[in-house]
Amino acid sequence: MHDIRAIRDNPTAFDAALARRGVSAVSASLLEIDSRRRAAILAAETAQAEQNKASKSVGAAKASGDEAEFERLRALVAAKKAEVAEMNAKAKEIDGELEAQLMGIENLALDDVPKGEDEAGNVELCRWGTPRQINSAREHFELPGVAAGMDFETAAKLSGSRFVVLRGAVARLHRALAQFMLDVHVEEHALSEVNTPVLVRDAAMVGTGQLPKFAEDSYQTTNGWWLIPTSEVTLTNTVAGETVDAAALPMRMTAHTLCFRSEAGSAGKDTSGMLRQHQFEKVEMVTICTPDSALEEHERMTKCAEAILEKLDLPYRVMVLCTGDMGFGARKTHDLEVWLPGQNTYREISSVSVCGDFQARRMNARYKPEGGGKPDFVHTLNGSGVAVGRCLIAVLENGQQDDGSVELPAALHPYLGGKTKLAADGQLV
Repeated sequence: MHDIRAIRDNPTAFDAALARRGVSAVSASLLEIDSRRRAAILAAETAQAEQNKASKSVGAAKASGDEAEFERLRALVAAKKAEVAEMNAKAKEIDGELEAQLMGIENLALDDVPKGEDEAGNVELCRWGTPRQINSAREHFELPGVAAGMDFETAAKLSGSRFVVLRGAVARLHRALAQFMLDVHVEEHALSEVNTPVLVRDAAMVGTGQLPKFAEDSYQTTNGWWLIPTSEVTLTNTVAGETVDAAALPMRMTAHTLCFRSEAGSAGKDTSGMLRQHQFEKVEMVTICTPDSALEEHERMTKCAEAILEKLDLPYRVMVLCTGDMGFGARKTHDLEVWLPGQNTYREISSVSVCGDFQARRMNARYKPEGGGKPDFVHTLNGSGVAVGRCLIAVLENGQQDDGSVELPAALHPYLGGKTKLAADGQLV
C-alpha cells in the first residue's frame, strides 16, 4: 500500500511512476478523498476543543449560581460531544474509502526496471548451462517411464481438470526434489525452515496483496478461510502487526507447502501435463529486512534459486521483468526460466521479487532502528526456491534418453536410495 503523505508531497512524481506501469493518473482523486478526510479530522478536533472548553466552564457557572449560563453550557457540551462523534465517524468512513483506493493500486517499479507492456518487454540478464541436443524430444507426460506414475485420468475423476495423481517412482522423485531444495536452502543458504498453515484469514491475504483485488485467483472455504496461493502469504505475515529489532534482521525463511490457485484467466493455456495446476507444491523463500539491505537481499535470493537449478544441472536463464509484466506488489522481479526440451523453450520456474515497504504498510510491520529512532516499515522480498512440480518436469525432460529412460541428476541420488535412473518401465534403478 502507498503512503498518502508521499503522494501529497509529490503527486506528479507518483502519477509518472504509475504511468511507467501503464496505470492512469490517480493522485487527484486520492488527494480529493484525503482532503475530505483531513477536513473531517480537523472538524472533530475543533469540536473536541470547544467541548473541553465548555466543560471546564460548566462547574464555574454552577458554582456562581448562574443557572441560565449553566444550562447553556451543558447544552453546548452535549452538542459538541455529538458533533465530535459525528465528525469522527465521518473521518473513519472517508479513511476507509481512501484505504480501499490505495489497496487497489499496484506498487511502483524501481527506476532500473525496463519499461514495457507485457512479457515481450522483459530483458534477459544471463544464461547458465547449454541445452542438450535431443532428437525428437518429448514432453514430460509423453515419456514411457512417466506414464504409469503421472495419472491425470484418476485425478480428473477425483477433482476435475488441472490436477494430477503421482504414483510410485514419480511420486518419490517429486518428494526427493522438495527435500533436496529445503536441505540446500537450510544447510547452504542459511534460511530458517518454517512449516506454516495453508489456510489463512482475510487479513493475511490483504497483507501480501492477494486481496482485495485478486480474490478470483484464489480459493475460499465456506467458513471464510483462504487456501494460500504461495507460502509467501504465511511467511511474510509472521511479522504482521509486529515491531522487530533491527538486530533480528534480515529474517530469511523457507517453507515447503501445498499451494492453490484458481488459474483465473488461463483457460485453454498449458492444459497438457502438469505445468499449470490448481494444486501444486512449492519451496518458497521470504526475507524481511531493513530498507538499505533490500536490493542486496534480492540478488542473494536470486542466487539461492539459481543454485538449485545448477545443482540439478538444469539450463536456465534469468530475466528482469518489465513494468507491464511485474506482479502487483513487486518493485523489481527476476524470473528464472528453466529449459524444457519437450517444449523447446524456457519456462518460468521461479520469480524473485523485492516489494519495498508495500506489503509492510498493509501488514503494519515495522522495525526499531539500531541506536534508537522512530520505528520504520520493514522491507519484504519473496521468491520461489523453486516450484517443485515444474522442477520435476525439467528433470524428466532434460534427463530423457533415446531408450525412454530418464537419467537423474547426481544431486538427487542420495534422496533416492542411490538410484540414478528412471527406467522406461517406470522403476527407479
